[in-house]
Amino acid sequence: MTSTYHKLYKDWQTDPAAFWAEAAKAIDWYTPATQVYAEDQGAYGRWFAGATTNTCHNCVDRHVANGRADQPAIIYDSPVTGNKQTYTYAELLVEIKALAAVLQDLGVVKGDRVIIYMPMIAESVIAMLACARLGAIHSVVFGGFAGNELATRLDDASPKLIIAASCGLEPNRIVPYKPMIDEAIDIATHKPQHCLMFQRSQHTAELTEGRDIDMAAAMQAARDASVDIPCVPVEATDPLYILYTSGTTGQPKGVVRDNGGHMVALNWSMKAIYDIDPGEVFWAASDVGWVVGHSYIVYAPLLHGNTTIVFEGKPIGTPDAGTFWRVISEHNVASLFTAPTAFRAIKKEDPKGELVGKYDLSNFRSLFLAGERADPDTIEWARATLGVPVIDHWWQTETGWTIAGNPVGLGMLPIKLGSPTVAMPGYDIQVLDDEGHPVETGTLGNIVVKLPLPPSCLPTLWNAEKRFHEAYLEEFPGYYKTADAGYIDEDGYLFIMSRTDDIINVAGHRLSTGAMEEVIAYHPEVAECAVIGIADDLKGQIPVGFLVLNSGVERSEADIEKDVIKLVRDQIGPVAAFKLALSVPRLPKTRSGKILRGTMQKIADAEAWKMPATIDDPAILDEITSALSARNLVRKS
Repeated sequence: MTSTYHKLYKDWQTDPAAFWAEAAKAIDWYTPATQVYAEDQGAYGRWFAGATTNTCHNCVDRHVANGRADQPAIIYDSPVTGNKQTYTYAELLVEIKALAAVLQDLGVVKGDRVIIYMPMIAESVIAMLACARLGAIHSVVFGGFAGNELATRLDDASPKLIIAASCGLEPNRIVPYKPMIDEAIDIATHKPQHCLMFQRSQHTAELTEGRDIDMAAAMQAARDASVDIPCVPVEATDPLYILYTSGTTGQPKGVVRDNGGHMVALNWSMKAIYDIDPGEVFWAASDVGWVVGHSYIVYAPLLHGNTTIVFEGKPIGTPDAGTFWRVISEHNVASLFTAPTAFRAIKKEDPKGELVGKYDLSNFRSLFLAGERADPDTIEWARATLGVPVIDHWWQTETGWTIAGNPVGLGMLPIKLGSPTVAMPGYDIQVLDDEGHPVETGTLGNIVVKLPLPPSCLPTLWNAEKRFHEAYLEEFPGYYKTADAGYIDEDGYLFIMSRTDDIINVAGHRLSTGAMEEVIAYHPEVAECAVIGIADDLKGQIPVGFLVLNSGVERSEADIEKDVIKLVRDQIGPVAAFKLALSVPRLPKTRSGKILRGTMQKIADAEAWKMPATIDDPAILDEITSALSARNLVRKS
């Protein structure tokens, strides 16, 4: 298929408002926009000003009315508990109305905030959509977040109530949520009026009288009363949700997502980028606590009339490295979207991909990766193992959807390993030097997006307009700062090399740690790696590589470390000054799989650091400290 990408991108460049007005025809509106793009509103303009709509209506009600009532909307699959459950669109609507009725009885109205503190269960999705139905603004916080982290979000969002589950489940343990909720409410200045508690059979929480309410019992009462809760019309520019992302100061930033532009962009992306038709099964193996979960577990698939999977498990250990293939086969998944980290974990446990052969993947046709840099070695392994296109794409919590990608639905462009391909319509991507001047083709610099940002991107931060300007708009006037570094090649392909914080200065040379990681990842005995720059009195900074080796490796760690050092010196050159490689059992990561390079660097440089709120296992930082100390690489403070 010849790609129509270049024509569409040019159409967008020629008339952005007409492009998005056409895309908006796929969404139901109560009243149309008075301006598709209002340049005089907000920090850089607002999309679909004057329009009214409702996201829950577009995700559920209209599909029930238009012939999808009996189609599965959500498949819940939990290898941790062994439970599976399917909700049709009609059944999902019943559940949403019941919860919306409970929320309404508790005084929740349009514009109120509701914190959702739940694991990967169907009730998390139902809670998000029930809030959207009422025009309330939800803020999903990872179930299991520490009490003090939850407290900062309570104080910032000032929610009327919390919707929570009694516990989360890890492969080998139960995580009770109630103690952390109680601690957060004790610490917080803002006290939510109520906590709706979904009691899971694996652990029952003791409810606090006068505040806590049994969610299932309250919903059953609403069902028995056959309460009908209509969708509340909201402005397209009204907030749908707040999603907190950690800031460099440790104070979380509340990314705001609006209703109208969010729906238009996400619905457009399902066919154009992912090549998914309504009725097909789409699986984003993420968590609803992350932006990928918001966009591609919940909203985009349901807006587009797809079946989405809510998976409570891990890529390995639930029960083995074949669990992804089991889900794809069993539920007839057309396309999977996950993080490269998941595939690195699978490759480490099953380097020859032998478990794939146990499952029928004949209906599976594409794999999309995002969240961390997709190193070429991982892409090549996945492509050879699965026999489908493996497509990297790049986006951020702040944008909510793809900035640069390979739009399969428009006709796939040639893949260049290491590149997420090209800018999507809506994004004018440029690369600038530190003074804000354009750099030459192929030159490393700061990746920025020329304003205005397209629909679905954040219009501001919650109650923090000044911080929004300082964080994103101030450094490069007229542009959105992505805080990523990279370059654009002669074909217009973008290469993301690292966060700007991960560009290290070695004896005056600006070097990308991502480029070094790319080289190291090709070593056949390295499962995954991370490179950080640590302080050095002579050179300013020097790179250190952390290596996690494949299972069953027989050669000594010292020999593999020497191999890696030689690889980097041969392929990048002596200028990299790469002389230190350390084998470690694991790398510290967030729950979404992002490696905590910044924290590792602070440990090495003996700088003050705070335990990252989203860390998957805090014990790994002790392992990193021990590895650095064993080589005398922790700087004397």
